[in-house]
Amino acid sequence: MKDVLIQYMKCFSDLSDSELRKLTIDIPVATFKKGTVLLHQGEVPSKCYFVLKGCVRLYGVDEHGNENTFNFFTEEQSVTIFNQHTPDKISPYSLSCLEDCTLIVGDLSTEQEAYDMHPVLEELTRKMMEEDLGAMRDEFSSFISSTPEERYQNLMKKRPDLIDRVPQYQLASYLGIKPESLSRIKKRSIANLRVVD
Repeated sequence: MKDVLIQYMKCFSDLSDSELRKLTIDIPVATFKKGTVLLHQGEVPSKCYFVLKGCVRLYGVDEHGNENTFNFFTEEQSVTIFNQHTPDKISPYSLSCLEDCTLIVGDLSTEQEAYDMHPVLEELTRKMMEEDLGAMRDEFSSFISSTPEERYQNLMKKRPDLIDRVPQYQLASYLGIKPESLSRIKKRSIANLRVVD
């Protein structure tokens, strides 16, 4: 399973396979059942994750009790709550497994020790985070400047697997629309494909 991580790390490093294997030898891998909550909203995060297999949802509940989905993390994506800038360090989000998941689990309290032991790991992590943050910024810019229909089309281009992996109401929340609006958009999209054919 760690081969998935090694292949991903190759995108950010010139290290050989054997060097990358040495770096990952002590990295813990854990499996979690569908429905497992990895982090509850209001808790202080102590772990970070990398998805080897499965789907993790990032969501929060607002002051009116509405559940809002902010992201889905699937294979070859890292899952970290960045909240060190807040005074209490508590998470405004929850993380839960939408499928049975196999995850690499990092301990945020021992992160610096790992970097001290393997200095190259810090540079690798920084490059991965820069990639993630750049992608998040681009996604956010695209989201706020697009219509619901465009958001759906963009999702179909970039992450079509989510359509079958994620419940429709969560997908609708992620796209910033109501489930019934998503149903209408999907029907129009299918009708347009038939016209093209």
